Amino acid sequence: MPSDRRAEPAPEDRTARLDLHRPSPDDAAEVHAILADPAVWTHYPSLRVTDPAQTDRFLRTRAEGWERDGLGTWIVRERDAHAVVGFGGCNMANDAFWNLGYRFSPTVHGRGFATEMASRAIARARILRPALPVVAYLVAHNRASAAVAEKAGLTLVHRGPDPGNPDPGVMRLVYADRALTDAQRDATMR
Repeated sequence: MPSDRRAEPAPEDRTARLDLHRPSPDDAAEVHAILADPAVWTHYPSLRVTDPAQTDRFLRTRAEGWERDGLGTWIVRERDAHAVVGFGGCNMANDAFWNLGYRFSPTVHGRGFATEMASRAIARARILRPALPVVAYLVAHNRASAAVAEKAGLTLVHRGPDPGNPDPGVMRLVYADRALTDAQRDATMR
């Protein structure tokens, strides 16, 4: 019996448990469900996405990043499964560093998927442009995100106020795979 569901394109990369796909407009509904989920944004509620058009722009800019930089955000699925469980990867930031980022559905938190994806992204960034540091910046009270950065091999290199945060008491943590120049550190604070 024919299925009305299109076949998934082959993953751009794979890990032991994950299929890593380039972003596609076809992912919009599942990615929006993650971006709009209040449980994903408990550490920074003002960043929650409520308009599907924002998700469409997010996917478009991530696809453009792949074309421009040769690496970017993956749409993450469990191996050989259809459902999107998260997204993340390394994106070029200010031509100064690779920015490692990740968001996963709360239904898969605690299973190590973010660390598995982050480790692959870091490895790929180091191959593509090894002279650039890999950086993850996050708010200090997001301990789960900090744990992922640490497990993926990054170390804390800076702690300071989080620019632009509506809560002036929130601190930003900057993790990196090496020491940062002043210019690179400053670029993480924009």
